[in-house]
Amino acid sequence: MTRLILLTICILQIPLAALADTVAGKGTAADSVNYSSSNEALNEVVVTATRTPKILKDVPIATRLISEKDIKKTDATDIQDLLTQELPGLEFGYAMSQETSLNMNGFGGNAILFLVDGERLAGETMDNVDYSRLNLGNVGRVEIVKGAASSVYGANAVGGVINLITKDTTAPWNLNLSSRFNSSGKGWRDGINMNFNRSKWNSNTSIQYSTSETIKLTDDFDTESTIHEIFGGRVLNIKERLTFRATDKLRLTASGAYFDRTSKRVNYEDRYNDYNGGLRGTRQLANTQNLEFSYGYDQYDKSRFISGKRTHDHDYSNRQHIVHALYSNTGEMTTITAGADYMHDYLATYQFADDKTHSQTNIDAFIQFEWEPLSWLDVVLGVRDDFFLASDMNALTTRFAALLKLKPMSIRASYAGGFRAPTLKEMYMCFDMAGIQMIYGNPDLKPERSHNLNIAFERNGQIRRFLPAGSYSINLAGFYNYYDSRITTTDYTSETTEYPGAIYTNERGVRVFGIDINARYTLCCGLGASISYNYLHRSGNIIDSQFSQSRPHSATWRIDYDRQIKHNYGIYAALSGRYMSRPDSKHDTDNAYSIWKLTIQNRIWQGVNINLAIDNILNYRPDVYYWNSAHTTGRNWSIGLSIDVEELFTKHGT
Repeated sequence: MTRLILLTICILQIPLAALADTVAGKGTAADSVNYSSSNEALNEVVVTATRTPKILKDVPIATRLISEKDIKKTDATDIQDLLTQELPGLEFGYAMSQETSLNMNGFGGNAILFLVDGERLAGETMDNVDYSRLNLGNVGRVEIVKGAASSVYGANAVGGVINLITKDTTAPWNLNLSSRFNSSGKGWRDGINMNFNRSKWNSNTSIQYSTSETIKLTDDFDTESTIHEIFGGRVLNIKERLTFRATDKLRLTASGAYFDRTSKRVNYEDRYNDYNGGLRGTRQLANTQNLEFSYGYDQYDKSRFISGKRTHDHDYSNRQHIVHALYSNTGEMTTITAGADYMHDYLATYQFADDKTHSQTNIDAFIQFEWEPLSWLDVVLGVRDDFFLASDMNALTTRFAALLKLKPMSIRASYAGGFRAPTLKEMYMCFDMAGIQMIYGNPDLKPERSHNLNIAFERNGQIRRFLPAGSYSINLAGFYNYYDSRITTTDYTSETTEYPGAIYTNERGVRVFGIDINARYTLCCGLGASISYNYLHRSGNIIDSQFSQSRPHSATWRIDYDRQIKHNYGIYAALSGRYMSRPDSKHDTDNAYSIWKLTIQNRIWQGVNINLAIDNILNYRPDVYYWNSAHTTGRNWSIGLSIDVEELFTKHGT
């Protein structure tokens, strides 16, 4: 039904005459302006950097916020599309079996901690979480902290934290229906998002289903490419969050989700399932004190099917039980945050010998002290200790950060430590890699360590002279990471092993230096432009994975226009793009490239939105398709329809 509505509405004429009137200067005084200013985001509340709510402009740790408005305007198909459009220095590629790999500022996916409402995700594939689980349909904002953050989040927060936070609403009810078609892979994505508020209860339900066909990249005679086609499949995401406000000081939240993904291969299907649920309670003990407690369960399974029958030779199951407790006390000049976590991690995989299973328990405690002695100075000190029972190891990490508010400029400086504990697979693997070699685990591995230094300068304000009136935001950040005891594989042979192969071991460190520059300028008429640039340099014991290679230079940009022209018509148009230089490994197949995208979003009636997009408008195609190249067959287009049903029944003034 949704697709039928989409095809019907797409033949309606868009009132371009209204747009022409505006360009000609015929708009009336009642015309409303709708644009996203960088200054607006400064007053939004974020939680990831300090684990307590703070206004973005007052957070001592540099934090990037992608708001709900930004998510809609990028017209992103998934979390990968969103992050690559918004963040230079970040690139997704493919690894073996076409599982997605990530490189962000020189760190792989296993060093970037992905969270959903502050909770970890079970399961991994090629050292990355399953990004298909990260459905954007009910996301209110994405908070990104670059650099180590283990003093508040523990393992895997080595190179950064990306937290997807579910949207909240106070309206009595909301119902959004959406459908989207993409010519690349003939992919459909349909979604339903529902919110209901009644008395003390709030319900948030999200359902998203997407399908795609296999995309042929090259012909069968291409011997240089390592990837010849992108396999199609289907993904189903179902999420429910139920909140009960028992009193003004007590709030209980129950959540559950189901995920199902099928990847269709030539002779078999790989299937991925996840079941998770949890309960969270927030209690205000006094006017300045809060206590939060939660329990979460997450189970991620993988299996292989041939001719519709499960083979059981590629079974994988990862289960996590996580318990959190968090206490905060906010005074006139100080905020104390303390917490403890318990996590039990269980793994059964075909990569263990003799069908064995392994588990590990992690217990940690942390404390953070924030001090604001002056209106222009904010200081944060934090320390955390994680203890792993199975390996009898601990990891102590610290953080120091300071914010100076020197109007109109803010300066943030920080040191933070990070660590990544060896995974159960890295400690106990005994895997025959298709007869090529054996890969052995190592229970004596030490945690990876990172030491991160960061300094950022930010300036925001209004322009009323020399240039057309508008607002601007400029951010310049420099960072240095020393990444030590990296876990990788090395050649191995022993009298106790039947076959020679490779074994996991700790290697010496890598040094990563980089610069981020972000600038945004928005006119009062709704016209704006932004550009972001990232420079990255690595030295030391660099290990170049064929699946994840850093690029020294990268950039993203956008020129956009956003205006509500008439009460029943508004438009958002954007020309955006990204540039990626050659990876610093400089293999023969590596190439620099840029991809441009044109997006037009039409608000044709209250609650009805039609999105049109042309991606890769310059029709770029790589000469050779490999793991890290742009996996595009050239120019493609998409069209989508979104209906906010409650808006159809809302009367608006004219």
